[in-house]
Amino acid sequence: MLRTTANSLFRLAAPRSTRAFATKKADLLPPLKVAVTGAAGQIGYALVMRIASGELLGKDQLIELNLIETEAGMSPLSGVMMELEDGAFPLLSKVSATSNLNEGFGDIDYALLVGASPRGPGMERKDLMAANAKIFAEQGKALNESAGINSKILVVGNPANTNALVASENAPDMWPEQFIAMTRLDQSRAKGLVAEKANVPVKDVDRVIIWGNHSATQYPDLSHARIGGKWAKSIITDDKWIRNDFIPRVQKRGAEVIDARGASSAASAASAAIDTIRDIHLGSPEQWLSNAIPSDGSYGIADGIWYSVPTVCEGDSHYRRVKNLPIDEYSAKMMNATEKELIEERDSVRHLLPGHENKPVSWNMLESLHDAYVAGETDKVNKILSDLPPEYAKGAEQARASEASS
Repeated sequence: MLRTTANSLFRLAAPRSTRAFATKKADLLPPLKVAVTGAAGQIGYALVMRIASGELLGKDQLIELNLIETEAGMSPLSGVMMELEDGAFPLLSKVSATSNLNEGFGDIDYALLVGASPRGPGMERKDLMAANAKIFAEQGKALNESAGINSKILVVGNPANTNALVASENAPDMWPEQFIAMTRLDQSRAKGLVAEKANVPVKDVDRVIIWGNHSATQYPDLSHARIGGKWAKSIITDDKWIRNDFIPRVQKRGAEVIDARGASSAASAASAAIDTIRDIHLGSPEQWLSNAIPSDGSYGIADGIWYSVPTVCEGDSHYRRVKNLPIDEYSAKMMNATEKELIEERDSVRHLLPGHENKPVSWNMLESLHDAYVAGETDKVNKILSDLPPEYAKGAEQARASEASS
């Protein structure tokens, strides 16, 4: 499963400056295996060409690329395979295509889980979540059986945070920290809007933070951001713009893209995935990078959810979270709101979390049930009960019968 000790030492010993520009065959590093699910989709198509060109792991790193699709996706995937062959990428040492998860994840070093069920007409978020959670449960099981012991997994398919949770819980032999849900796209969007507002190059903007969920509840935070090394809020002094324009626009940027081009973000999502893995692998220690990772209780965030926080990537597949940042009252409110949504998502897929079926139900869920019951919102009560153990439905029936007889 693991590369040999000699190969690992050779890889780690190469200085960063040498690794970035190595071109001779003798300078190339032993192959690393990268798997991409949904490889024939729009994001996957944009991804694999950039991976093959060396943008993911460095210009001196040979790549073995495992492309994974559904049975229905294997025909278009064959076209992607042809294009990879036609590209004659010198770093691409091997390419395989499969619909078998265990085969596709065999001994991989990195996996980018892109493939997910799209939201159909009339489909509620809850329905989408249930469909995709099942997909990621199966992928988690396959990763647990087949992936390399030190592999890193980036979840791109939505709802990414909860899909990462489900995949990790179904991979009991892997550390939760091996799974990351992508919020780099949100951070890049936020940086772009700040750069536009301040009329500066985007490279001058840093320490923008995305807290929480990759959804419309996410909190894009400028409290610690810098523009040209100066505190961002000393340059952008319009709090109304930040709260009423910037934050909602980042939260809903995905919908804005869909309205404009008739399809969801593809190239920018692929770029964010490339950036995430590249910085984890090669390091970007001077930057604060937003990644959704398993909560450890920092900032008062509940355990057991994948919550986006600022991280520093040291390289060689390691990251550390930025801790002890001061949080103002407004930020705390926004961070709690997105935490609440993530807890609700976790509770809605409880049946797919092995060993969690009989764990205590969250207070947040019980409170929602109580409020809906008191308000007489029968449909909402029934929806909540459908996500709870059977004894709760039985208790609700008894309560209704008691009220009817009194």
